[in-house]
Amino acid sequence: MPKQPTSKLSAERRAMGAFVRRIREQRGLTQADLAKALGTSQSALVRMEKGDQNMGFDLLMKISDALDRKILAVSDSVDFEVHGGRKLHGEVVTNASKNGALGLIFASLLNRSTTVLHDIPRIEEVSRIIEVLQSIGVQIGWKQGNTLEIKPPEEFKLDKMDMKAARRTRSIIMLLGPMIHRRRSFELPAAGGCRMGMRTIAAHRFGLEEMGVKISTGKTCDTYGISVGKLKPSDIVLYESSDTAAENLLMAAALIPGKTVIRYAPPNYQVQEVCFFLQSLGVNIEGVGTSVLTVHGVGKIDQPMEWWNSEDPIESMMFISAAVTTSSELTVRRCPIRFLELELLKLRHMGLKLKMSKVYLAKNGNTELVDITLYPSKLQAPEDKIHALPYPGINIDNLPFFVPIATQAKGTTLIHDWMWENRAIYFTELNRLGADITLADPHRVFVHGPTPLKGAQVVCPPALRPAMIILIAMLAAEGKSVLRNVYSIARGYEEIAERLNKIGADIRVIKGLG
Repeated sequence: MPKQPTSKLSAERRAMGAFVRRIREQRGLTQADLAKALGTSQSALVRMEKGDQNMGFDLLMKISDALDRKILAVSDSVDFEVHGGRKLHGEVVTNASKNGALGLIFASLLNRSTTVLHDIPRIEEVSRIIEVLQSIGVQIGWKQGNTLEIKPPEEFKLDKMDMKAARRTRSIIMLLGPMIHRRRSFELPAAGGCRMGMRTIAAHRFGLEEMGVKISTGKTCDTYGISVGKLKPSDIVLYESSDTAAENLLMAAALIPGKTVIRYAPPNYQVQEVCFFLQSLGVNIEGVGTSVLTVHGVGKIDQPMEWWNSEDPIESMMFISAAVTTSSELTVRRCPIRFLELELLKLRHMGLKLKMSKVYLAKNGNTELVDITLYPSKLQAPEDKIHALPYPGINIDNLPFFVPIATQAKGTTLIHDWMWENRAIYFTELNRLGADITLADPHRVFVHGPTPLKGAQVVCPPALRPAMIILIAMLAAEGKSVLRNVYSIARGYEEIAERLNKIGADIRVIKGLG
């Protein structure tokens, strides 16, 4: 009999839910009691105990603490067991954007009224931000499905911040833009997230200094001290092409009356999402989609708002990479085409056969989407290198997805990851699966193909996209592979094992019960 991985996963969720319910009842707690201890709704807990909702590692650890009972038999590891060499098939729908969601959540703090955000992915990165915001007094919680409701407090309690959660995400830096309008001085922890070399906040600091904000590094170099002077509109040249810096400056400028110009802003998808959202709140922004943004700030934002986050081009590219690497026919729906055009052009010139639907709009009324069908193709390595650039170049987060594809292309592909220090080193982990990748330096690899991939055991890198390309290679690798400690993947992809299993993959999520 063929395996039914999706059914297995559902059975595991039901078993986990029943286990939690049994321990809760033994402790004499009601569902309302446990839900309150977890900072979630009673209806969400009902779904968990029925097995209708996945419980990630961090949530299970919180349940362990609340019930005073060890639930996970492993310290902090959830693994994927992958039976590879299977063709993908059917269709998959692109989820809403991780990076867009983070920008929207922070931008919602500018609004003194309630904001309802739809299509927010339930991923670990979002969970960390929710934990941080709850700790400083924000009323934020899930409603139904992927809808998040946010109501800022009259006074933010930054001294009560959950520092453990804050240090686990790079996105915490985007608290700067909203908080300068609510506090004259405060501290933020240094950014965490993916570990891929040094990341500075120079673009944030230099831009905000033009507006009247001073940022210093704490004595232990793990905090930033922020002091806010008289805020003023400015004409700013962005120090480097940073999406989060552009978003921070947009949020800062939104509540500074007058005209602020941000030059050399990357018009990437998450920056545009924040622009569209702020426009809906009454902030006039000129130049959306270009590298010069002119923001006409307002004195106050205080209105109920409902907004739909748009789809994630990086997730679309992940599924495209999975289909191409496994030589499968697959339809990827709701792809933000304006942020994938160059990637698809490169792949076409490598020999990829594909078909696209007509363009239609996302729920935000702005982002253009298409459905893309990929077909098995004989690939040839490109004559020139593949490298990322600020938009409209190949997206820096899409670049790694060319690595598993290149393992199946005839010839040698040079992939240049110039932005991230040391991320290219993680690309060589595919050699454990039979790839032939030579590291030229910390930024460049030569991928020699085509090579047959074979199963192996690999520990997940502490970086989202490199971790994901190992999983893609495992889908194509004959035999059984094990990917250890997949928290990095859970940071950015919601229910990815189940979604891949629905289109033909065979992935088992390995968790231990206490």
